Amino acid sequence: MTSEPDLHRAISMKPSPFHPHPPHSSRTASPHPHPAAATTSTSTAAGAASDAPAGSVAVGRYDGSSTAVETSAPAHESHDPVARHIPTRESDVERQSLPAYTAENDPYRLASALKPQSELDQIRANTGRKRDGFGPITLNKTAGKARKIEQFYEAQNENIERLLKPVDEHVRVAKEEEGANHLKYRIAVVGSFVANVILAGLQLYAAASSKSLSLFTTMADSLFDPLSNLTLILSARAVKRVDGRKFPSGKARIETAGNIFFCFLMITVSVVIIVESIRTVAEHNNAKETNDFFLPSVIAVCIAFATKFSLFLYCWALRNKYSQVRILWEDHRNDLFINGFGVLTSVGGAKLKWWLDPMGALILSVLIIFLWSRTSYSEFQLLIGVTADTPTLQLITYISMTHSPFIRQIDTVRAYHSGPRLIVEVDIVMDPDESLRSTHDVAEELQMKLESLPDVERAYVHVDYETDHAPEHFLKKEL
Repeated sequence: MTSEPDLHRAISMKPSPFHPHPPHSSRTASPHPHPAAATTSTSTAAGAASDAPAGSVAVGRYDGSSTAVETSAPAHESHDPVARHIPTRESDVERQSLPAYTAENDPYRLASALKPQSELDQIRANTGRKRDGFGPITLNKTAGKARKIEQFYEAQNENIERLLKPVDEHVRVAKEEEGANHLKYRIAVVGSFVANVILAGLQLYAAASSKSLSLFTTMADSLFDPLSNLTLILSARAVKRVDGRKFPSGKARIETAGNIFFCFLMITVSVVIIVESIRTVAEHNNAKETNDFFLPSVIAVCIAFATKFSLFLYCWALRNKYSQVRILWEDHRNDLFINGFGVLTSVGGAKLKWWLDPMGALILSVLIIFLWSRTSYSEFQLLIGVTADTPTLQLITYISMTHSPFIRQIDTVRAYHSGPRLIVEVDIVMDPDESLRSTHDVAEELQMKLESLPDVERAYVHVDYETDHAPEHFLKKEL
């Protein structure tokens, strides 16, 4: 089982107030339609599934993106040559109860493994404290194991419901997020952007007026948030003005390239502050024990700290509902530490010892270089084509498996980043005696369906008639 790359710190995944990235996961309330029942056998499911509790469904993790899934349709059913994957009824946004899954919308009977809330509540009850009758309250010995079982079934329920959600529902949810239909989400994104612009000005004033190296470091870090949003806005406009003759694959990667440049710019600023801190220590006049104290600059940074703390609390309440708000919450949490530590060392240098200020600037600069290095690495991963996460690969595989009864097997599934968006490659196996028209229609409709998924830039569907051949593409070019 391979570890997945940590890309949640990539700037490309952060929300812009005018071009938000939709969350990648949400719970479903609609069935996944399919005209026929089928059976599967996969060669890349994780070995950990054998250790799962009874009644669980093994959902594979993909290390090389090859699936080797076989599908078969009942002989007594007849189908149109063109695959249809249209929901049987309109999705009800307000409906909260689970839909009735049938052989039409759940061909692999995944819904049979869903655990009802009553069973989850019973498992949760086993994790609490129990009284043995006469003695004191003691922890149940199986509390830890029961909690892990509960978490397993909760994750399994979410995964099954996500797979059974129709493609139209995934698109609807993404458009809902991008259309700013959720007021709380918009308040978190737009409010954070406006606050960051104002706080960047306050931090600049505090650093320039006090000439404190620690406050210069916090100012440099505070400039990141509004500038990163500005980068996303300009990149989004550049993508919309794409010239297909000059950039046939789109310009989405310009966003990632700009972010990498911005990361190295921030690292360079931190290096300059480190050099200035060392120079200040080397050239300090020993007759002066403390630095000058400038109260307005301290008040400005305290205002910034209080504002960040308010945004931190607001985003904390929504961090588990929207993945993008969780990223904002983590940013605010980091800014709280940087601003708090910076103002403490700045005041300490003015009231206690002069060397506390350059020391604080040195520590914060090293921390910022570390954080920006991780961010630049995440952006590099997106640019060079890191594979998509496991839930995305599972969703693409399931959509391909249930797309049409004419698809006999799924040979290979690959999905990898091309900047912030994904390139998808699927190899399907069909009957060699099928007409060219039918084969073309099934493959083309699958391609259009995959490209309609959020964050998928391009999908390529390759049709074959067997799986015994060598891979079509070499991962390493010899020439």
